[in-house]
Amino acid sequence: MANRVTVGLDGSPESTAAARWAAHEAELRGASLDLVHAEEWLENPPLPVTTTEERRRWAEAVLRDTADGTHRAHPSLKVDTRRVGGLPSLALARAAEDSDMLVLGSRALGSIGGFLVGSTGAATVIEAVRPVVLVRSMDRAGSPPDGTRDRGPIVVGVDIHQPCDRLLAFAFEEASHRHCPLVIIHGWSPPPILSHAPALAPGVGQEMAHGITTTLDEMISPWHEKYPSLQVDSRATIGQPAIQVLDAASTAALVVVGRRIRHSAFGTHIGPVTHAVMHHAVAPVAVIAHE
Repeated sequence: MANRVTVGLDGSPESTAAARWAAHEAELRGASLDLVHAEEWLENPPLPVTTTEERRRWAEAVLRDTADGTHRAHPSLKVDTRRVGGLPSLALARAAEDSDMLVLGSRALGSIGGFLVGSTGAATVIEAVRPVVLVRSMDRAGSPPDGTRDRGPIVVGVDIHQPCDRLLAFAFEEASHRHCPLVIIHGWSPPPILSHAPALAPGVGQEMAHGITTTLDEMISPWHEKYPSLQVDSRATIGQPAIQVLDAASTAALVVVGRRIRHSAFGTHIGPVTHAVMHHAVAPVAVIAHE
C-alpha cells in the first residue's frame, strides 16, 4: 500500500473542506495527497457543463485550483491530480485501493436534520475496501473543518461481539499520529427480562456489566501493548450504541465506526449505528470496512 491520502473532488464547498482536511491528514502521516475527480460525480453541479470538452476543462480547473491552494497552505506536501471515469462510486473506490484512506465531503443540514451524505458518498462507502472519511463542510459553530482540530480525542465505536481489529488498528494509529487521547465506546442494553425481575436485576446487572467490561478490556489489550504511551479511555456504557458514540464524539477530532463487508448484493451494507453516526456526528467520520 502506498503512503497516500486520496480525496474526491467535485468543485463543491464540501469537497473543498474534504481537501483541506485530507491535506492536513497527509502531513500528519508523512504521506502524499492524491486529488481525484470522478468524471460523472456531479449530483449538484455548481455550473451548467454541457459538452465533453467543457467538462474536461472544468474538471482540470477544479483539480488545478485545489492543488494550487493546497501547495500554498502545505508547501512541502507532494500533491498529485487525476481524473477517473466510470460509475463514480466504483471509480472513487478503485482510485483509493492503494491509499491509506479516501476522503469525501458531506453537506450540513442543521443541528436537527444532521448531515447529508449524498448518494455517491453513501455508495462509495459501501464499495470502498479502504477507510472512507466523511468531512463536513462546516461544524455547528459555522467553522469549516481544516483538519487542525487536533485537541479533541479520537472516538471509536466497537461491538465486542464482532471482530474489530481493523477499527482498532485505524483508531490507535490515528490517535498516535495526532498525539491525542483515544476513547473506545461499546454501548449495550440489559436484556428485557431484567426489567421484570427487579429483585434480581442489581446483582445480575452488575455481573453482566463486569463481564462486558472484561471482554472489552481483553479486546483492546494487544493494542495497549503496541501503543503503550497512548492515553486510552475504554467505556462499556448502557444505552443505544449510536447515541453513546454520538455523545462521546461531540468534541472529537474524528469518530471511527465500522461496516461489515457483504459480498452479496442484497441485504444491509451499512448498519444502523454507522448510519446514524455518518448522518449526525459533527466531527469527521471514518468508516472502516471489515469482515
